Amino acid sequence: MADRLHPPLWNLKGIAAAALIIGTWAILLVYLLRLPEAFGWWTPLAVLAQTFLYTGLFITAHDAMHGTISPGYPRLNRALGALSVGLYALFSFNKLRSSHWEHHRHPASADDPDFHDGEHDQTLRWYLRFMIHYLSPVQILGMAAIFNLLLYLVGVPAANLILFWVLPALLSTWQLFYFGTVLPHREPDQGYDDAHRARSNDFSPLLSFLTCYHFGYHWEHHERPDLPWWALPRFRRQRLQSTRNS
Repeated sequence: MADRLHPPLWNLKGIAAAALIIGTWAILLVYLLRLPEAFGWWTPLAVLAQTFLYTGLFITAHDAMHGTISPGYPRLNRALGALSVGLYALFSFNKLRSSHWEHHRHPASADDPDFHDGEHDQTLRWYLRFMIHYLSPVQILGMAAIFNLLLYLVGVPAANLILFWVLPALLSTWQLFYFGTVLPHREPDQGYDDAHRARSNDFSPLLSFLTCYHFGYHWEHHERPDLPWWALPRFRRQRLQSTRNS
């Protein structure tokens, strides 16, 4: 089982994964913001790469909310989580952690902060409700202040800021919402069939990783929230194998 790894190895993998995501995001962002010209054939690829890394920042923070980045070092775990959501969009780690655990206690219900209002389950309206719940005026003002600081004091071109800082962050919110909330928790035609009120996609491990760092293996996450994102494919594979053999 993935959770039977020796604790030092578990901590090492979690910390290394978090450091790789945070470091790659920061290095690529600085490089892209310093470019004299933001437009070229490579621009869409750069936007997609930054979107993927932004999603990785949030998934890193999500693992920190479950204490799975470095179970043996809780202060480091929390620090990495707070750093990730701060870099993502000045989110409060404590507020996000509280809301996320409400989601786990009351998935796909009126008490779930990630769920729709029970009447308007259209994806766009659900997304707007989702964003309004998590964004605050202070946070928006803070991001606007950073934007203007980088634009007028540092001299970063506005096109670079919009394409490589603002746009990827916004696109990643949709990526996280669609693959991590809508697809797993939208009520099936036959209704929910267990307490998790969640289902997993059937993507291959590679496609699962590319779409949302295995967050689409969502039933497995609700069943074993103590597993980090990189351990979910193995747990899913073992569960499916056990089901076939039973």
